Amino acid sequence: MIRIIAIGKKHERWIEEGVERYQKRLRAPFNVEWQLLPYSSKSDQAARDDESAAILQRIKPNDFVILLDERGKNLSSPELSQLLERESAQHPITVIIGGAYGVNDAVLQRANCTWSLSRLVFPHMLVRLLLAEQLYRVQEIARGGPYHHQ
Repeated sequence: MIRIIAIGKKHERWIEEGVERYQKRLRAPFNVEWQLLPYSSKSDQAARDDESAAILQRIKPNDFVILLDERGKNLSSPELSQLLERESAQHPITVIIGGAYGVNDAVLQRANCTWSLSRLVFPHMLVRLLLAEQLYRVQEIARGGPYHHQ
């Protein structure tokens, strides 16, 4: 099971439909559980600190934590598949999507991997959809399915 902790509102309908499309195809260890945490009412560093504290409260000591951040490492889909296969055999996987102001240094330091979908910045709901699709893709790579073409 991959747990996704995301700051923000409930999925909008069109995002929910897209996420569900991929999510219903996911099987262990790539199936997901979403934990949506509310935005902080503060701004800038205060919001970053509030939201980061809420995130850290939900991370368990044995979790392998992947932080989504545009400054992170670009991974190919096969590289992500290998990482998730390897780590999910040893640890629960937690993926973090921070809020509009990002996360603080405590979350950055706790992350085992900081992954960038792109150097571009995307709306958080779109990131959720992209993440769901990528998790389905890495599952299919791991099982040798026809979804991913090299």
